[in-house]
Amino acid sequence: MRVLFLGDVVGRSGRQAVVEELPKLRETYKLDFIVVNGDNAAGGFGITEDVLMELVDAGADVVTGGDHVWDKRDALVFIERHPQLLRPINYPKGAPGAGAGLFKTSTGKDVLVIHSVGRVFMPEMDCPFAAIEREITASPLGQMVDAILIDFHCEATSEKQAMGHFVDGRASMVVGTHTHVPTSDARVLSGGTAFLTDAGMCGCYDSVIGMEADEPVERFVSRVPRARFQPKVGEATICGFCVEIDDNTGLAVEAGPLRLGGHLSRSEPLFWVSF
Repeated sequence: MRVLFLGDVVGRSGRQAVVEELPKLRETYKLDFIVVNGDNAAGGFGITEDVLMELVDAGADVVTGGDHVWDKRDALVFIERHPQLLRPINYPKGAPGAGAGLFKTSTGKDVLVIHSVGRVFMPEMDCPFAAIEREITASPLGQMVDAILIDFHCEATSEKQAMGHFVDGRASMVVGTHTHVPTSDARVLSGGTAFLTDAGMCGCYDSVIGMEADEPVERFVSRVPRARFQPKVGEATICGFCVEIDDNTGLAVEAGPLRLGGHLSRSEPLFWVSF
């Protein structure tokens, strides 16, 4: 099974790049399943129903959120209509929507997608480790499902890495999101779980994590907010994580980063590229 995960889509530039390129990526790499983090897809903060459908129509099988999932208030309503949109699983009981879902590939494989936020330097939430443990215990890899994909939306790199080791051998993939900066540690852990500390963002990198630089710089220098953050409009880089999963075990056999276009160096998964 070939899985592509795309990091946080930021604003119009990131969204347009993903919508344009995603059908080509599915065809080029013969992808079986695509997950896109849409936490910053609408104006840099949250997601609207129209933006969700843009991403789904372009080829996303699942769209995950994060700490901005409710920034567009109507998300509290439309998330109930769209099971392919996941909010963090460790919200308190009673939150709208779901933090995990079971989905099928075009070939009939069962894929469990789990989305959680961390707690280090983040708003207080229920324990992500306990929440994810409950899900993977209820649907064991290789028995109940063919693949388990986890989007762990965190500030701290150590918390993301701890999650990778916590589920190693019991999940197909753990990928970190939220910091908008791609890390260079894509690998398969010793137990067979593909891991990347942060997938980076799909957006313009001539910016401060996807935003026009002037206001973030001003706040760091003066400690005084002068204006609203505005997503940077410019050439976007698509950043993500590519994972090849063994159909027999549900564990990863190959993993590597994806970076296309924009201001970062190009990177493609050599195990998917034909020479």
